[in-house]
Amino acid sequence: MEIVAVSGKLRKEVGKKASAKVRAEGLIPCVMYDAEQVIHFSADFKDVKKLIYTPKFKLAELTIDGKTHKCILKDYQMHPVTDEVTHIDFLHLVEGNPVKIEVPIQFTGSSPGVKSGGKLQRLVRRVKIKVYPNYIIDKVVLDVSSLEMGQSIRIRDIDPIEGVEVMTSPGVPVAIVDVPRAMRSAQTAAAKEGAEGLPEDAEEGEEEVEEGEEA
Repeated sequence: MEIVAVSGKLRKEVGKKASAKVRAEGLIPCVMYDAEQVIHFSADFKDVKKLIYTPKFKLAELTIDGKTHKCILKDYQMHPVTDEVTHIDFLHLVEGNPVKIEVPIQFTGSSPGVKSGGKLQRLVRRVKIKVYPNYIIDKVVLDVSSLEMGQSIRIRDIDPIEGVEVMTSPGVPVAIVDVPRAMRSAQTAAAKEGAEGLPEDAEEGEEEVEEGEEA
């Protein structure tokens, strides 16, 4: 589990004007909260960018006024025009209090369908889980070694993980081995040729059976 260290400066003033002043200083207004407290502080963009611009799940270690808090990035806002980060919310991890987070899905194994020419198409990249702080994981692993051409793997195929409750619906497909267009076209053409190649007496025989059934 990767941990990103963030140094925060406690903010005594809050509100729109105070936040605007923080941004004018080149810092980002932030809030750290849990069930019992809310702490307003500011942070440097260079400290938090590794938490925002990444597909990975990471923990944040906030140091504010000499005190260190283990947290997760809960939410952030960006300017609609400049894409500048304007606000960040952190959730303080408290032992005994479960949290709901989203972690990436990682595939393992080699799909027979892919070896046969199919393409593994990812449909879902992250899964929502409920977990206690001491059981937090940074990813969920799915084995695709049994996937044949045209088959899919779903959330319910995730192996049980100690201390982790999967919240995403079990029927949601995570990935499928697609049949390439060229291969589908070849299969269709082969089936058509096979049908056209049937002898006339075979076709007549089929008609006679149908007539017999009607009689």
